[in-house]
Amino acid sequence: MLYAIIKGITLGLLLAISVGPIVFTVIKQSLNNGTKGGLSFIAGISFSDILMVIIANVFTELFRSLINFKKEFAIGGCILLVTVGAYYLFFKKVKVNPQGQQVIQLQAGHYAQFFATGFLMNILNPGIIIFWLTTATAFLSHNLEQRITIFSIALIFNLGVDILKVILADKIRKKLTPQNIHLINRINGIILIAFGVALVWGLLFYNGK
Repeated sequence: MLYAIIKGITLGLLLAISVGPIVFTVIKQSLNNGTKGGLSFIAGISFSDILMVIIANVFTELFRSLINFKKEFAIGGCILLVTVGAYYLFFKKVKVNPQGQQVIQLQAGHYAQFFATGFLMNILNPGIIIFWLTTATAFLSHNLEQRITIFSIALIFNLGVDILKVILADKIRKKLTPQNIHLINRINGIILIAFGVALVWGLLFYNGK
């Protein structure tokens, strides 16, 4: 069982430190929408991870067939990343009060939107699909209890790291001016657009060769 725990922590660490658009967007969501907004976003990410882990382990062949549609996933992911990136680059405004301080006004519908965005950004990422398929295949020789332990710890560990990112970003937000946050939004928008274009470019023009 100790072996499974170590494997789960290692897997969770690999997922947590992977550099991608999700990392930047978690921080950006927290800067713009506070702790609750950031937590709603990572809840969507976590839910999609849980869903993919279940499918990858229970319906391995079905999940494997998704790789055949990685170009379609790449295009869908690219459209979503570029759309979100363009919004934060050109249209997102930071609300301020008469004293020039950031104001966060959110309703229930906003949290559902953040959840959906996190879910879609994660599940349309071909890299995440390949990651879970590879790990599920690698642990096929393990018994059910070991696999449940490995993937549960990995998911919990990754969720814990994401929560720490949200908390850290919220502390940073309180020390930033609205102008600083607006600049971060624009930088994040550029990063998302770049990731989206690179994602579809790599799969369309290099994977097929």
